[in-house]
Amino acid sequence: MNFWKPSARRGFNAAQFSPFLFKLRAPHNAICGFALFAQFSRLPAWLAWETFGRGNGCPSFESMRDRIERIRRRIGYQVGPESEFIGCVLLIAPVLFPPAAWIPQPEDWPVRTQTDKRYDLSAGVGRQLWERCLAVARDLRVDPVGSPSLRVVEVGPRYGEPVLVKPRLGQGTFRIGVTDAYARACAVTGEHSLPVLDAAHIQPYGEGGPHRISNGVLLRSDLHRLFDKGYVTITTDLRLQVSDRLRKEYRNGRTYYPFHDRELYVPRTAADRPDPAFLRWYNEHVFAA
Repeated sequence: MNFWKPSARRGFNAAQFSPFLFKLRAPHNAICGFALFAQFSRLPAWLAWETFGRGNGCPSFESMRDRIERIRRRIGYQVGPESEFIGCVLLIAPVLFPPAAWIPQPEDWPVRTQTDKRYDLSAGVGRQLWERCLAVARDLRVDPVGSPSLRVVEVGPRYGEPVLVKPRLGQGTFRIGVTDAYARACAVTGEHSLPVLDAAHIQPYGEGGPHRISNGVLLRSDLHRLFDKGYVTITTDLRLQVSDRLRKEYRNGRTYYPFHDRELYVPRTAADRPDPAFLRWYNEHVFAA
């Protein structure tokens, strides 16, 4: 889901997969659920809607745009070149509490503030809040983080330190994670126009591939289609190969053969680059030379 801000001018920083608690403003003044923080990104509103849909908290893109504009008018937002963009706090594995299980907000949280507030979850008020959230989730008989890939483990006695095991990203967060990891540029062509860029799975999710940035590559939409159909591939040394099938089956491909053996642009972070294991799977099961 996407917890968006009407402006992209102020970012949001937190440790990945740290708890993000939902606080209702007055008159409720209560914690009504939580999720895990995945990343912050500045996105055009259309891309936020295309990626997360109703996960943006609105029934339609039109209602989302209307809500953005109404909030901007209320806060005196000055329109500028970046006005197409909103700030997006991307969350995974949300858990929402029924009203009877809402937790009163901490006494040190100002009643009228709508900005974020941070707590140390290992001690004091922060730890008490987090333990109460986990207790509500257990009482509701749901996975405390709503994901089969994440478990909360209690070490030692019943009230031992809760430990989080790293979860998987969801489909929407995978898309934005890959887009940002590749600096919003096609790995083959360097194209930066967001409307034509796709986050392609190397090993498809339906074939057991995870929503993991290292199982993705950012491609221009036409190259994505060719990749999905097995007409182009990526070698383990991160070069593009174009199949002869394009020439044989369509008597064409002249637009794509100049890309043959081109070295890919890859993320700066080594852990985000295409994993050789996923590339080998693709070359064995999908690509046909």
